[in-house]
Amino acid sequence: MSRAEPETAGSGTPEAARTPNPLWSLGLLRGELLITFRRWRTLALLGVLAAVPVLVGIAVKIETGDGPSGGGGEGPAFISQISNNGLFLVFTALAATLPFFLPMAVGVVAGDAIAGESSAGTLRYLLVAPSGRTRLLLTKYAAVMAFCLAATLVVAVSALAVGALLFPLGDLTTISGTRIGYAEGLGRALLIALVVAASLVGFAALGLFVSTLTGSGIAAMATTVGLLITVQILDQIPQLDALQPYFFSHYWLSFADLMREPVYWDDLVRNLGLQALYAAVFGSAAWARFTAKDITA
Repeated sequence: MSRAEPETAGSGTPEAARTPNPLWSLGLLRGELLITFRRWRTLALLGVLAAVPVLVGIAVKIETGDGPSGGGGEGPAFISQISNNGLFLVFTALAATLPFFLPMAVGVVAGDAIAGESSAGTLRYLLVAPSGRTRLLLTKYAAVMAFCLAATLVVAVSALAVGALLFPLGDLTTISGTRIGYAEGLGRALLIALVVAASLVGFAALGLFVSTLTGSGIAAMATTVGLLITVQILDQIPQLDALQPYFFSHYWLSFADLMREPVYWDDLVRNLGLQALYAAVFGSAAWARFTAKDITA
């Protein structure tokens, strides 16, 4: 379908496509969310993410079977503190999944968003009035961001449950050495989960842009995950330190600063600003590509 063709069906006039019912838009988003979270692939990805805290918790329990360790917990993984307080399993699980597992899952969902519909031959039907390309693209991106949040919360909730089951709970010692109450620790765990989910919105926009470039869902998913791996490798090369602050993954582990007292906000703000920049740039690129693309399937 070329841009010159009206993307209407049964509306009678092109104007119907420009003034859709807002309730229809909510229905489109609801339908997209249901489709996304009912796919076996999505459920399998969430299952794998939920299993990571279980494996980490069991490994730490076996390793510290003779008693809790007294390590300082320095660094983003907090592994040495898990046996002292199960809440640290939440922070450790998020640190373990954020470099690869979480973004890989997001890359699969984002890469398949448009290209998967095209390869399945359903994209033309989704553009029937009163949808429109811009509205459809925004709906797809909203569904991907919902998956970012859901995937992060799955990791956090699984880690919280396993931590409570295998280890003692109580007041926490921050990276700075100060003590905070368990309730405040839970609040910081929730805030960390939200920051981790927000850290993925730039990569989600990149994946959506890749999805508009091809009609093959598998190719889009593979390309998005390949870009993730490439950037992660480049971020470890010392000779590229001048470029690394601009990589979408560079500040991902800055959420550890939320476990300092007082909280260090500099890298957290840089991370969120960088994600917003990536979302704006690649979201705009995805819109420009998708609105100019001939839809043939």
